[in-house]
Amino acid sequence: MPEIKTKITLPNGTFEGVDVSIKEATERWSEVVLDDGTTLRIKPNILGVVRVDNQYDQDGNPLYALRSSQVMAVVHVEPHLRKGSAGGKAN
Repeated sequence: MPEIKTKITLPNGTFEGVDVSIKEATERWSEVVLDDGTTLRIKPNILGVVRVDNQYDQDGNPLYALRSSQVMAVVHVEPHLRKGSAGGKAN
């Protein structure tokens, strides 16, 4: 399969890279509990991967950039934080 070149913008400039096909992915949910008692579930959705030409991390590995989105679900919220509750703000 021929390499597909693409431009990628990073904090330190714009670079060329190569689209790398995703062979397999396991996108699991992460669960985060906040100080206010809220529980969130977050899952990344990887849309694409670019291997950036001539850019490497501190260990000499090629630099990869992700095109992604995320899904977030509120699993639990303390009752006083809900809109319209006795302790929450009513807007």
